This record gives sequence, C-alpha cells and structure tokens, in this order.
Amino acid sequence: MKDRFASFHPLVNFVYFASILVFSMVFMHPVLQAASLTSAVVYSIMLNGKKAVKFNLLYMLPLLLVAAVLNPVFNHAGVTILFYLKNGNPITLESILYGISAACMYVTVIVWFSCYNAVMTSDKFIYLFGKIMPALSLIFSMVLRFVPRYLAQIKVISNAQKCIGRDVTQGNLLARARNGMTILSIMTTWALENAIETADSMKSRGYGLPGRTSFSLFRFDARDQSVMLVLIGLIALVLFGALMGENTIRFFPSVKWLAVTPRSIAVYIAYFGLCMVPVIINVVEDMKWKRIESRI
Repeated sequence: MKDRFASFHPLVNFVYFASILVFSMVFMHPVLQAASLTSAVVYSIMLNGKKAVKFNLLYMLPLLLVAAVLNPVFNHAGVTILFYLKNGNPITLESILYGISAACMYVTVIVWFSCYNAVMTSDKFIYLFGKIMPALSLIFSMVLRFVPRYLAQIKVISNAQKCIGRDVTQGNLLARARNGMTILSIMTTWALENAIETADSMKSRGYGLPGRTSFSLFRFDARDQSVMLVLIGLIALVLFGALMGENTIRFFPSVKWLAVTPRSIAVYIAYFGLCMVPVIINVVEDMKWKRIESRI
C-alpha cells in the first residue's frame, strides 16, 4: 500500500510525529497507551508490510514482555503486596502495572520512530530546518539514517570477511571475538570517512551559506492546510485533557486516576483520532482511488 500521508507537506508530517512522540513518552494512562500502540503497529504494517509484522513480533513483543517482567523484580514500591520472593522482597501490583506501562511506552516510541524514519526523509528535515540551523539539521538527518544505512554496510563488510574466513561465526571463541573487533574497526573507519565526504560535499555546494537558495518541490496547499487544522484541533483537545488531569495516572503508592466521564471519553477519542490520522488518510485515499478506478 502506498503511503498517502508521506505525500503531505513536511511541516504536516513533522508536527504529527513530534506531537505523537512527545505524547507517547509523557502519557502513561492505559487507554492512551493502548490507542498509541495500536495505531503505531497498524501504521507500521501499512508502511512496511510483512517486514513490520516480523519486526513487531520478533523484537518488540519480546522487549515488551521482558521489560514488563523485570520491573517488579527490581521495583518493590506499592501497597498491594501479591507475594514475596525467596530473598524476602515483595512483588506488588503497582510495580507490575507500572512495569507493563513503562514497557508499553518504550515499545510504542520505538515503533513510532520506525514510522518516522519511513516518512520523514532527510530531505524533508533539511527543508524544514536547513535555513534555521543548517549544521544541526544536517547532523540530525545523518543520525536518523544511521541505523538502516549502517546495518546494510555492516552486512556488506561481514559478508566480505566471511569469504576469507574471518566472520564472527567462524573459528573458536577467541577468533570470533577478534573477527568481530576487525569488522567493528572497518565499520568505524568507513563511518568516519563517510561523514567527512558528506561534510565536504555539502560544503562544496554552499550548504549553510547566507543568501543561498535551494530548489524544493514541497508546497503547502489547501489539502495540507485542512490536515494541519485537524491536527491542531486534536492536539489542543489532548492538551486540554492533560490540563484537566484526564491523561495522567498515579502508580505509587497506589494506582489512581480520574473517573471516566464524558469529558475524559472525548479526550480519549481525540487522542485515538490523532494517532490514527495517517491510517485514516490512507484508507480514505484508497477508497477514493478505487471509486475512480471503478468509473473508468
């Protein structure tokens, strides 16, 4: 499925992801966390298909379970004691719930960042911040490309070393460690050389010089204005809920949050709608396209 949300103006994309990432890190209310995690998983599958399903099941789900289990083992705060460990430390309901909430937050932010990397390309980020802070925006765009690009390069290096019998899977334990250090050394050298080449290339093009103009295909049209107004409205409702305490929860010494009211339900719906904006846009655009195809 082609991502329609990525075709919007970079400012729309950035405002959306900035707000979602901040809210996902700040709000630990179970309803809001469930809405954010569900939306992140659905959108990541829309963006990356089977690759996202594999990533979520093989990496994110075990991370969620491990983080949720480890917290009550080391955190013994809370008044509702369920049982005691052999060493005498208590396992409390509050620590278990907090561990689940914290693990959900970690996984949600990671999944949202995977969506961010797929939508907010380096040219979009440089377009937004290149004139305001050219050096920092260039460094940040390089950092965002670090994981996918460097993973691909380390596979190339590893395959080359495997051909001469110097991969981390070959030899005894000491040889594997030595081979791993060699691959890491080659990778570090490549990364430094690549950074220098990128800096020289951008400098030769006059990047960051005062008065320098740049070509861009991005235009803030009526479609972008409509979505931006929707985003601002939903963000305002979520912030209003935060001011009223609807988005917060207390775990220690006991679990406590505000009772469910029509106002809180409105806040939950607004937050879920905000999280699902890209999914809704993709579904609506696909329905329009199918309707047009059926008329032809």
